[in-house]
Amino acid sequence: MMGYDINPVFSPDGKKLAWESMEHDGYESDKNRLFIADLATGDKMDYSKNFDQNANGLVWSADSKKIYFISDFHATDEMYALDVAADSITRITDGVHNYQSVMPAGDKLIGQRVSMSHPADLYSVNPADGKETQITAINKKYLDQLTFGKVEKRWVKTVDNKKELVWVIYPPHFDPNKKYPTLLYCEGGPQSTVSQFWSYRWNFQMMAANDYIIVAPNRRGLPGFGTKWNEEISGDYGGLAMDDYMSAIKDVAKEPYVDNNRLGAVGASFGGYSVYYLAGHNNGYFKAFIAHDGIFNFEAMYTTTEEMWFVNWDLGGSYWDFKNPVAMKSYAKFSPHKYVQNWDAPILVIHGGHDYRIPYTQGEAAFNAARLRGIPAEFLYFPEESHWVLQAQDGILWQRVFFNWLDKYLK
Repeated sequence: MMGYDINPVFSPDGKKLAWESMEHDGYESDKNRLFIADLATGDKMDYSKNFDQNANGLVWSADSKKIYFISDFHATDEMYALDVAADSITRITDGVHNYQSVMPAGDKLIGQRVSMSHPADLYSVNPADGKETQITAINKKYLDQLTFGKVEKRWVKTVDNKKELVWVIYPPHFDPNKKYPTLLYCEGGPQSTVSQFWSYRWNFQMMAANDYIIVAPNRRGLPGFGTKWNEEISGDYGGLAMDDYMSAIKDVAKEPYVDNNRLGAVGASFGGYSVYYLAGHNNGYFKAFIAHDGIFNFEAMYTTTEEMWFVNWDLGGSYWDFKNPVAMKSYAKFSPHKYVQNWDAPILVIHGGHDYRIPYTQGEAAFNAARLRGIPAEFLYFPEESHWVLQAQDGILWQRVFFNWLDKYLK
């Protein structure tokens, strides 16, 4: 088994071993399958072969008859159960939330749950009917002081006549008679879902509370919509995924409460790459950009990233492999640095000094290119941060600079 095999879990009766398995060597976002081996015979079987979703966080029932796990479906993470003898998978929970874990406790399941409007708390779930009971309320005294915006799910038609799920987050006290500046959120990964996650940095409710409408598409290349949809990003960074972004923002921009003269695009990692790429194909559509830890120059990135096997898969290979059509297309067509001559809107670049996934020199290069072209630009550099901003004071500074930049150009 040449793919990525992780998280082995022995059954309580000691007879079986379950684990999460990817099939293809070098593909970090392959389907996460649910495998079980019989420890007496050595026989192993994929119990998710007819389940076109990922299986994460496997845990056995006390009687060794079931495995509970988390899986993303249509941009929410839910609890599922595998009946081993029947070889059948059933969904337990269903809501606008993400379950981040599951653990049996007597006749109930305990899970940590979040949403775009609620940080982590523990819930008890009845596996028979999915009924949920909140156990903890860690942040209740703070949440009770806040007003959250409406989170709306909409399906948008793509350029190839498919459907794309888009979250739209509205400001608190939203007034449909007003016109609001609106932000397109570009997800990272690239294969990580725009689900009901809660973040202390990319927090949609915080963005909306600053009087912005947020458009968060589940573009091509995200899990939860089938293996094919997830795979359509690899080797095609500047293709359908970019079309999906534009389909989402243009659909929401038709609403009378969206100010089409005050649109911005923001994102990190692949989302930062997306911002750089969209900036090179903008034609005045977006009036401000923010790119955090994004790829700016594919060739420079290829020989400096610590995750070589990832770029080999997602870009198709090296930039000197002239016989590889996928790689040649990636480097020739999809590297944002080739379109800097088209940049026409202010851009804030953010990068961490200990980012080895996408080295900080990518941010430096993008910032310098913008300034050399006469584009208003700022560079927010965190010398002690990695591919993420994890220290509390740095996170506060991140928020301040983020909104100061947007307010300057979109309000």
